[in-house]
Amino acid sequence: MLDSAGKRRLSLVMAALAFCASSAVAETPNPERNAYFGETHLHTSWSPDAWLFGNKLTGPADAYKYARGETIKHPLGYDIKIDTPLDFMGVTDHSEYIGISKMANTPGSFASKLPQVQGLIMTDPNSKEQQQRAFLTMVSLFSQPPIKELMKPEVTGPIWKENISIADAANEPGKFTAFCSYEWTSQTANRNLHRNIFFRDCAKVPVAPYTALDSWHPEELWKWMDAQRKAGNELLAISHNANLSDGWMYPTDVDSMGRPIDAAWAESRMRNERLVEITQMKGQSETHPLLSPNDEFANYAILSVLLGLPATEGRINKLIGSYGRQALKDGLALQDVRGYNPYKFGFGAAADSHNSAAPYRQDNFFGGHAMEDGTAETRLSGHNFAGIDVRYESPAGLTGVWAEENTRASIWDAMHRKETFGVSGPHIKVRFFGGWGYDRDTLASEDWVKRSYQTGVPMGGDLPPLKGKSPSFVLWAIKDPTSGNLDRIQVVKGWTQNGQSFEKIYDVAWAGDRKPGKWTGRIPAIQSTVDIDEATYTNTVGAVELKTVWTDPDFDPSLHAFYYARVLEIPTPRWSTIQARQLGIAPPDVVPPTVQERAWSSPIWYTPDAKARKAAPQGMTVAELNKRGGVALDQASLEKLLVGKAIWLRNNVTGEQFKALYTKEGQSILQHIGSENEVPSLTGNVALAGYRGETTPYQITNGKLVTTLSQASLEITVYKLGDKYYAARSNEFGYANYEFLAKPPVFLNPLGKGETAGGGEDPHPGGA
Repeated sequence: MLDSAGKRRLSLVMAALAFCASSAVAETPNPERNAYFGETHLHTSWSPDAWLFGNKLTGPADAYKYARGETIKHPLGYDIKIDTPLDFMGVTDHSEYIGISKMANTPGSFASKLPQVQGLIMTDPNSKEQQQRAFLTMVSLFSQPPIKELMKPEVTGPIWKENISIADAANEPGKFTAFCSYEWTSQTANRNLHRNIFFRDCAKVPVAPYTALDSWHPEELWKWMDAQRKAGNELLAISHNANLSDGWMYPTDVDSMGRPIDAAWAESRMRNERLVEITQMKGQSETHPLLSPNDEFANYAILSVLLGLPATEGRINKLIGSYGRQALKDGLALQDVRGYNPYKFGFGAAADSHNSAAPYRQDNFFGGHAMEDGTAETRLSGHNFAGIDVRYESPAGLTGVWAEENTRASIWDAMHRKETFGVSGPHIKVRFFGGWGYDRDTLASEDWVKRSYQTGVPMGGDLPPLKGKSPSFVLWAIKDPTSGNLDRIQVVKGWTQNGQSFEKIYDVAWAGDRKPGKWTGRIPAIQSTVDIDEATYTNTVGAVELKTVWTDPDFDPSLHAFYYARVLEIPTPRWSTIQARQLGIAPPDVVPPTVQERAWSSPIWYTPDAKARKAAPQGMTVAELNKRGGVALDQASLEKLLVGKAIWLRNNVTGEQFKALYTKEGQSILQHIGSENEVPSLTGNVALAGYRGETTPYQITNGKLVTTLSQASLEITVYKLGDKYYAARSNEFGYANYEFLAKPPVFLNPLGKGETAGGGEDPHPGGA
């Protein structure tokens, strides 16, 4: 008989065998698809900024060598090697002035003769004077309008052609896939709107890539992509992690040109932008604690800056429009109210390293920006460059795909159909299927994957038409044998009703014998084995494999919804803790000492049919208020109604009743809302604020009540219809969902034995 330790060792061996077997190169295409892990965002010395950071040693060919497991040089000269080789990669050097430093230093090249690049030529690479001159020259090139001479085919053509040749040389179908790809680097007013472009076939790429020097507007990029596709050249875009976009990555009202967003815009975006980066070295873009206050795992890999913002400029990076989960919810609301959804994207993850290589593990973290973060001393010093405190950097993520074989066509097709998942570094495998016919016996079958495909859809898909009372989902995850055990699998659900959007997180499978909370349904935190002083952990807790079939207990067939899976590892030491231990110093206290590595599946969407939508409760809209003679309060009437008052309201979507106080000093607070209530998006942590008495500033301007929540300025318009008052929030797509109560509500006795004392005075005696 094996003891518990022996059983754990056996489980680890079995997991490793399963992991290796499913990763093995198939002799023939596998119809049930294999998991492949790859890099979709990496820079080499050919990117001008990488060259400025100090990467002058390695190019795309070295990047592919590193990805396949060979040792290469870090820009500072020491050896670096990947932990687990990759299955595919696309080097995505910036297309803007790509390789200009290389071409300037190539004797006889067309570029080397141009006067604008003479300062980049270095006859002695060790010369500090020449390095400084080259740095200033490069900065000068990017601080002025596009230089037409540097955009000529004679300059861009040779380097782009060489890039393609290197990818073709590295590509080995069945063993390793190298894509032809690049980064379109749009950054206006420090707003990061970058996209990585992937071509399905390197034989059909254009003579030169479309760049942000041609246009910084994503809409113009999509037009160019449509033209390429019309010419027979299949391609797709993966948006850069949106957490650095200042809210511009996921707009809901106007596009980058200030034009109203419409169905054509949504279709163009979804036709071209199939995936988003859910995490990378500059932080994660799933969600933020201020956007998801009831998500206990939202405080992971937070980095919110504006790249390159002058140190003396007082701007902050806006959260609304910068995170994927909120965009998914906004997309549902847009679909419900306006009839189109621009945000049905899949998830991937990447590096954005500028070292021609990326660190994917906490215990092998060597930074991603050459001399800016290339030593442990620099990383832990709080060094700041381009607005980034390098202590906030994270190891790189990876994109996982489920594809029939390791070839360009098969992996690209998986990305296009969004059968993808993102991981924070470790090779966690996750499968996620949705349908109407799964039951507890599904996973007991040896051919459960085949059955799951036959009777449902994989991640990235849309649920088939309604069949039954509630959808069910097949979830499976297996750990990376070289990393931490698994803590749990969660399902993240989002839905919308009458312009409001909501989210809820369900623990559906977990390690050990932990029990859900009786009233909350949440699973307690797993035991941490991390020794922070020693920067170590043990795999004595957690699971090797987790799987379940889960049915949505709160399904409403009349409402649009999405679901995705999130897999969490047990806590392990963060790289900053590990390297502080190596240096004999205290771990930095500006970042957590531990992390829980994770994986995210692409979502699965549910769209109600016309019959189901007709049965949905219809809320009050601003248009309906106007039609029925409702009048928006003016400045004086609104001040009389609110200032110095405590107002009771009801959210007519959820039925929740709460109190809003507006002091004469311009502070407001919401009360009587619990953390387990269905709270619509952009409310902040109202349960905690109400308990602590934390207030939010407000002002009444031009007849609007203006508050700031989650860094977003929200306007509320109050309407009077007869003797009733309704309020419409600016982020709820034309609905007036809040009704003023004539007096404080009468609360029901929780034991169901009659009513408690209630009543009160009219909150606005004499009217307003």
